[in-house]
Amino acid sequence: MERIDTFKIYQERAMRTCSIPYNLRNDMLCHAVFGLTSEAGEVAGILQKSYQGHEFDVNHIKKELGDCLWMIAEACEALHLDMADVATTNIEKLKARYPDGFDPYKSLHRKEGDI
Repeated sequence: MERIDTFKIYQERAMRTCSIPYNLRNDMLCHAVFGLTSEAGEVAGILQKSYQGHEFDVNHIKKELGDCLWMIAEACEALHLDMADVATTNIEKLKARYPDGFDPYKSLHRKEGDI
């Protein structure tokens, strides 16, 4: 099995299987957002079934999380974004919001404009 160690490589490899033509960026973005919602729902469904006596299947969740990741890659592609830049931006946002780690008070009292 080939190990993917960077978002750049992942995004390139994932987009080889994208079925939406690259000139239809809005369609691609809609497909990605609807697909991400659907795949996240599948993860939730697996967890929900564990409360109904079904076995908790980590490998099944791993595959569904991979599908979520694929949809994020497609959304990034549609928006001309690099997944590594998105990940970096997210970490920088979290560092600014919680410089010393998560703080419930700061979570409840965010600065104006903090999204």
